[in-house]
Amino acid sequence: MEVKTMNINISDEQQKAMQHIKEQGFRVLVCGGTGCVANGSLKVMEKFEELGASVSTMTALDKMTVVPTGCHGFCEQGVLVVLPDLHTTYVKVHVEDVEEIFNSHIVGGQPVERLLYVDPHTQQHIQKSENINFYAKQTRTALANCGHINAESLEEAIAVRGYEALSNILKQNDPNAVIQEVLDSGLRGRGGAGFPTGLKWKFTAANRGGKSYVVCNGDEGDPGAFMDRSVMEGDPHKLLEGMAIAAFAIGADEGYIYVRAEYPLAIKRLRKAIKDAEEKHFLGKNIMGTDFSFDLHIKEGAGAFVCGEESALIASIEGERGMPRPKPPFPANKGLFGRPTLINNVETLANIPVIMLKGAKWFSSMGTETSKGTKTFALTGEVNNTGLIEVPMGTTLRKIIFDIGGGIRGGKKFKAVQIGGPSGGCLTEEHLDLPMDYESLMKAGAMVGSGGLVVMAEDTCMVEVARFFMNFTKNESCGKCVPCREGTKNMLKILEKIVRGKGGLEDLEVLEELANTVKDGSLCGLGKTAPNPVLSTLKYFRDEYIAHIVDKKCPAGVCTALKTIRINEELCKGCTKCSRNCPVNAIEGTVKQPHHINQEKCIKCEACLANCPFHAIIKE
Repeated sequence: MEVKTMNINISDEQQKAMQHIKEQGFRVLVCGGTGCVANGSLKVMEKFEELGASVSTMTALDKMTVVPTGCHGFCEQGVLVVLPDLHTTYVKVHVEDVEEIFNSHIVGGQPVERLLYVDPHTQQHIQKSENINFYAKQTRTALANCGHINAESLEEAIAVRGYEALSNILKQNDPNAVIQEVLDSGLRGRGGAGFPTGLKWKFTAANRGGKSYVVCNGDEGDPGAFMDRSVMEGDPHKLLEGMAIAAFAIGADEGYIYVRAEYPLAIKRLRKAIKDAEEKHFLGKNIMGTDFSFDLHIKEGAGAFVCGEESALIASIEGERGMPRPKPPFPANKGLFGRPTLINNVETLANIPVIMLKGAKWFSSMGTETSKGTKTFALTGEVNNTGLIEVPMGTTLRKIIFDIGGGIRGGKKFKAVQIGGPSGGCLTEEHLDLPMDYESLMKAGAMVGSGGLVVMAEDTCMVEVARFFMNFTKNESCGKCVPCREGTKNMLKILEKIVRGKGGLEDLEVLEELANTVKDGSLCGLGKTAPNPVLSTLKYFRDEYIAHIVDKKCPAGVCTALKTIRINEELCKGCTKCSRNCPVNAIEGTVKQPHHINQEKCIKCEACLANCPFHAIIKE
């Protein structure tokens, strides 16, 4: 491709952008990610803006600007407020706290100690975010700007080197060199399968010369996952730049971002980012004055989990029902509208500008021999510090859960971690020092997946976990192929039978056989990986299955049908409070005499347990 002389000097644009930020004066960064918005961050912003109107008369400051950012990652502590000029991060801020922060700290110079993060081990208040383990133990690449810039400002994106990589690439005008750099970086797809990104680009570029597409898979459907959403909300221009670079490399002039409609904030910010980038000639026709053009569209998905599979996603963009298609042909040869198509997920594309700026060698210096760079994870469940994290590939579960995550809530014992979403596997204490990379996790019966990490404590029933995820995948199956459609349905029936205490030991053999059949015979990745939670829990927690079947007991005390609730007659005073609160009249006895529970009537609702003032009711 012959490229015209560029008419945009990115260095000049960066200087203007930095001046723009300087003119904002004292900056107050307020988390504007979906989680913090739900916790009231918009009202926090409004209150700061109201007080900021008087800042010049109350302080030596000329101006104060409230900056709505993307997700800061530390979701457990939201709403987060950062005062970068004062090197202070406030956590769990409510609108009622804003005036105190303003008067005491911004005006008076005295930090509000009660709103600082408290280290759970030392009980010390920590003012700087870089001294908080949750942040200090991370290495942020894709998430580097999230929480630090105005997510809706092109100027702020430019100030942190946004579109610089694209500018450099257009100057060099060598698409093959771009692909080689991605190959050399060792970047693998962050959507789940871990296929080498550069190789996928090379395959698609082999079909240069006609119409081709770049598609971003933003259909993040794993329960508890919000990695891609946070990038789209917090640093949308990084994604747009990554897509533009990919388009230049493979010879595409049109692209789609496929994002589920349940992400309204991400869609809003992406639309604005595209509009602003087009007006600046960073997207659209003749980008930066060159012959390279790239038009970008947003396609809102209806939230079907199966549309995360690339061929189902393509069908959905085309207006068809989102169902997987047989491969080959692969999208690189015949994808969207029958044309060569490159599909990468959000995180993969967000890494591209950084790789192009800092070099393949820099990126590949992080991670392991076969899994390079960093990976984002959504850390949820029974862990003290839930939120969004990014660490080098190969980081151990122990470091993630206990150093970054702050350990298990309530001092409970760690039991397992579900990794890789509903299609992932459950790992145990023996895997805490396992490096988090594609090969190691695969050998252990799990997968990196998109990056969901659900931490479970000692009071979690692993059979119920398997049942929960199987119910999810059964409901999300498109029904096209028999192994997935019927296999997941029958696996769920067996699991439901076991948690009700109606299972037999022979069910375990059938369950295992069904799981392997579904794994081997399904058409797409959803079906092939659907049995992973079952297979991994059968492997590592078989004793819990046996306890449900043979002993008719749930060791964790979770499965309702297997609970026994009884009254300790020695502690019972006959106050009748339990019987008065029982919805099915299962508790019998007279006033001032010990009561007992009719087990045939009891529905295990635990209303009596909650209402007994003498702690006489026992759950077994």
